[in-house]
Amino acid sequence: MKYFHGYQKKHSFFEGWYLKHQSPDGVLALIPAYHIDRQGTPSASLQIVTNTESWVIRFSAGQFRAASSLFYVNLGTSTFSEQGIHLDIAAKEVTLTGHLSYGPFTPPGYDIMGPFCAVPFMQCRHGVLSLSHRLSGQLVLNGKKLNFDGGLGYIEKDWGSSFPSRYVWTQCTWTDKKTKTPCCVMLSVADIPFAGTHFTGSVGSVFFRGKEYRLATYKGLKILEFTARELLVSQGGLMLHVNLIKDQPLSLAAPSFGSMSRTIKESAACQVRCQFFCQEKKIFDILCHHAGFESYG
Repeated sequence: MKYFHGYQKKHSFFEGWYLKHQSPDGVLALIPAYHIDRQGTPSASLQIVTNTESWVIRFSAGQFRAASSLFYVNLGTSTFSEQGIHLDIAAKEVTLTGHLSYGPFTPPGYDIMGPFCAVPFMQCRHGVLSLSHRLSGQLVLNGKKLNFDGGLGYIEKDWGSSFPSRYVWTQCTWTDKKTKTPCCVMLSVADIPFAGTHFTGSVGSVFFRGKEYRLATYKGLKILEFTARELLVSQGGLMLHVNLIKDQPLSLAAPSFGSMSRTIKESAACQVRCQFFCQEKKIFDILCHHAGFESYG
């Protein structure tokens, strides 16, 4: 996997990482990003999202560094890597300091894009670095201590020129009561421009009791429901049903031709019901209280 794609780009490009951290204290999502607008002006940013608030911190392109061969991002004096994060943010509107260590990543079995990972000129590409990993450490956000010892993390990324014109994305992580192991659901459905036309496509992964179930258009997935609050997909004998029960949407900046000029709404910690079936047998029916849910268009 190539971890950063932006050094040879000249215009209309973005690349961002979504790092989610959850514990009984709540949810903290961090989105470090690099972007180049249509005129070729590069810049960087960090978005901070909690249960109830969100902030955008702007950086110059010179304050950004990233590695292509491994997951490593540096923004100012803050770093993000497979080992963990070190934060030293002191902006006018928000302060965030501290260190979190990550346990071993749980990557998907293969690229979440499947064969589409090799298709050129796609508007937006998606990658999953870790479906779940353990957390340890504390952060201080605007003077409030956040304890993530024993918490769960999730990391994904997007890169390209723009987010889709219409999409729904959701992700939730929880600990299975029977096996005490981390579980994860990620599902995205989007309108995808391709070769002069459009189609509605989907990628998703269900990680449950140590097994990954891949759900994707390239595996024959059928989209049965696609609304701003509900997703229902089927593939062979598998079926995943996701319902947004209660949300608290916050404003985030999103890319349009490399410029972070689009405003979207995301709930980083909302209630989502996930039901998963295999050959008509219910595998799980979980109400996630720290789910992420995002829709646009």
